[in-house]
Amino acid sequence: MTTFTALTTLAGRDPAYALGDAMERLEPEPTGVGVFEMEDGSGLWEVGGYFEAEPDAAALAVLAAAMGAQPFVISELPETDWVAHVRRELSPVEAGRFFVYGSHDADKVPEGVEPLLIEAAMAFGTGHHGTTLGCLRALDRLATEGFVGKNVVDVGCGTAVLAMAAARIWPDVVLASDIDEVAVDVARANVAANNLEGRVTCVEAAGFDHPTLAAAAPYDLIFANILKGPLVALSPDMAGALIPNGYAILSGILNEQADEVIEVYARNGINLVHRDSIVDWTTLTLQKLP
Repeated sequence: MTTFTALTTLAGRDPAYALGDAMERLEPEPTGVGVFEMEDGSGLWEVGGYFEAEPDAAALAVLAAAMGAQPFVISELPETDWVAHVRRELSPVEAGRFFVYGSHDADKVPEGVEPLLIEAAMAFGTGHHGTTLGCLRALDRLATEGFVGKNVVDVGCGTAVLAMAAARIWPDVVLASDIDEVAVDVARANVAANNLEGRVTCVEAAGFDHPTLAAAAPYDLIFANILKGPLVALSPDMAGALIPNGYAILSGILNEQADEVIEVYARNGINLVHRDSIVDWTTLTLQKLP
C-alpha cells in the first residue's frame, strides 16, 4: 500500500509538540505523528506524519504558517517492508567486548564476545547511535580497569541494552527504568530474548523516585543515557543515589553541552574521570567523591 509523509522543521520543543498535536486532528487523519529534536545542535525540531491517503496540502500549509514552521514537504512512499529494510541497513555493532546484533545476524556472532540481541525495529538503543556506543565503551573500559558493579541501575533504559550489558559481565541483578511504558515493554522483551530474566528487572519510573529504585539505592554504577536537560535536573538526586567512589556513565549530551554537564555534576560532588566523543555526542564517566 502506498503511504505519504509530510515533514517540516521549526525551532523550539513546545512549538514542535503543539504542531504535532495539531497534525493529529487533520483530515485525512495521519496514522502516526513524530516529533524529534534534530541531532545537529541547531535547536531545530522535526515534525512529521504518515498518511494512508494523500494529506491536505492546504491544511498543512496553514498549520506551518501558524506555527512558524518551514513549509511541509509531502512525499509519496512506495510499499516497503520497513522492518526488513531496517534490518538490512543496521549491521552488528562491536563496542569493546560487547557485540550488539539483530536476530537476522545471529550467525555472525563471533566467539569470545558478550552478545546482546536487540531487534533493529524496536526502541532507542541499538548501539548504532554515538550515545549508546559511547556508554558501552565506557562500561567496557571500567570493567577492563577492574571495576565490578554490584548494584547497577540504567535510568532511561530504552531497549535496556546497557543494563543487559552490565548483567552479562557481573553476577548481581541490574535495574532498568524508563519513563515510557512502551520502552519498558520493549526492554522486558529484550531481557527475555537474551535469557536475562531474573538478572535484569525493568520498571516504569521517572528519576529515582520509584519504590524499587529507592529501595535498591545507593548504587555503585548509574547509567543515564538521556538528554542534557534531564541529566542536569537529575544531578542532585544522582549524587544522593551513588555510593562514595561510585560511578555514573552519562550520555545524550551534544559535544558543546559536555562542559556544562561536567560543571553541574562537579558542584554535586561527582567529578569527571573520562570523556569520549563520537561524532556529535559525548559520553562522560564520572565518579563521586569519597
